[in-house]
Amino acid sequence: MGELLVVAWRTIFLYLLILVIFRLMGKREVGELSLMDLVIFVMIAEVASFAIDNPQRKLFESILPMILLLIIQLITSYWSLKSKKIRDLIDGDPSVIIRNGEIIETEMRKQRYNLDDLFQQLREQQIGSIQNVDYAFLEPSGNLSVFKKDGDHPVLPLIVDGDIQETHLKLIQQNKQWLMQKLKDENIEDPNTVFYCSYENESLFLQLKDKFRTS
Repeated sequence: MGELLVVAWRTIFLYLLILVIFRLMGKREVGELSLMDLVIFVMIAEVASFAIDNPQRKLFESILPMILLLIIQLITSYWSLKSKKIRDLIDGDPSVIIRNGEIIETEMRKQRYNLDDLFQQLREQQIGSIQNVDYAFLEPSGNLSVFKKDGDHPVLPLIVDGDIQETHLKLIQQNKQWLMQKLKDENIEDPNTVFYCSYENESLFLQLKDKFRTS
């Protein structure tokens, strides 16, 4: 009877602790979890399971790995917030699967993404024909973002946190020299001062980092 009470107490305590940990980790939809988030969630669940299954073990020893996992996640989230390169290393970049109604076979093979998966996700978004698709991006979460030819074009960031996105420049058939000239036209010499920049409606839209704003 005493052991059952211990298991019940640990279950309730760990349930509340996991709720607190997930709240501290930030709000994310399940479909938007990064690979790092998924690994952390699975490991926390396993640690909690061991803690409940082994009531003889000290509770602090059981929850210590969970606290360490929380610290790891918070540190990596902070690094990701500060650096686009670290975000790309942890989460990866979206992949262009369809461009101008044409399936990019090499990218599908690289992502180990097959035609059955593609057609299923297109059907889920009521896309009847690939010819109607302007761009389709396979997101790091595994979701497929689809832009129709008769709809809005995708907004591709050309600079994120000061880092020039050369892959996106290629998608709009431009290069780094073209972007630098556009920045100079806006009296910006250093792209590191730019927080966000995109090319929309044949014009450059940009926002400087807070510390470089004059007003």
